[in-house]
Amino acid sequence: MRTGAFSRYGVPILIHAFLVAMLIFALFPVFFVLQAAFRPGQSLYSLTLSLWPDHPTWDNFVYIWTRVPFPTWLKNSLGIGIGTMIAGLIGSATGAYALARFRFAGKRMTLILLLAIQAFPTVLALVPIYIILRTVGLIGSPFGLMLAYVAGALVFSTWNLKGYFDTIPRELDEAALIDGCTVTQAFIRIVLPLSLPALAVTALLMFLTAWNEWVMAQTLLLSEDAYTVPVGLWGLQDNYRIPWGYFAAGSLLVSIPVMVLFLGLQQYFRSGLTVGGVKG
Repeated sequence: MRTGAFSRYGVPILIHAFLVAMLIFALFPVFFVLQAAFRPGQSLYSLTLSLWPDHPTWDNFVYIWTRVPFPTWLKNSLGIGIGTMIAGLIGSATGAYALARFRFAGKRMTLILLLAIQAFPTVLALVPIYIILRTVGLIGSPFGLMLAYVAGALVFSTWNLKGYFDTIPRELDEAALIDGCTVTQAFIRIVLPLSLPALAVTALLMFLTAWNEWVMAQTLLLSEDAYTVPVGLWGLQDNYRIPWGYFAAGSLLVSIPVMVLFLGLQQYFRSGLTVGGVKG
């Protein structure tokens, strides 16, 4: 009886306790940044190691928003992130569809080459990208930085979408072609709506690629008015101090667009949309 009672009540309690502990472990860094953002001064914590500041203040947020061009940096990051997401989706979706559906000379070599390129860190291409953008006069331009992000994210996104397109039955494309659709119309009307989960994931990853990146942005952007948020926040420190309070406040502000995008795309993060697509 005791063993049965433990199996019935004890095991679920242990599982829930473990899950609660993991949740606390995962959320504590977020709470730590939150309390640092509201803490007076530029310290991460007090000497008393209190979990919450005794006199919380909005000073760090006010300084970030009014004393430095943070709104301009945020606008630049949003523009580059959204542009990278849209351009990357168009390029990767069309390329992945061609690799998944068409037969052409060099297809296998193209897949191998894309996989080989993916094995190298993007930062290794920084010097060639810099030379190309300087040649075409796009150094210091947010548009040039967006092109660099798109070029770096296309490889993985194309592979990701190609694998998903392979799971969509070819009979759907053939049925659309028999009904009078062109290849482009079949792609837009049939394949893309069925690929919303993969497209949503790809869109989120591309946005995050441009939103969080610092090395390339620091190298390619020259003026403060063109900075993205990571570059702008990095410039707030100097040789004598690190403004942890400003960093924490800025981190909370820049997390809002990411959460909005994730919540907006969350409904598409599910699979099985092709079930029932073919009647038989």
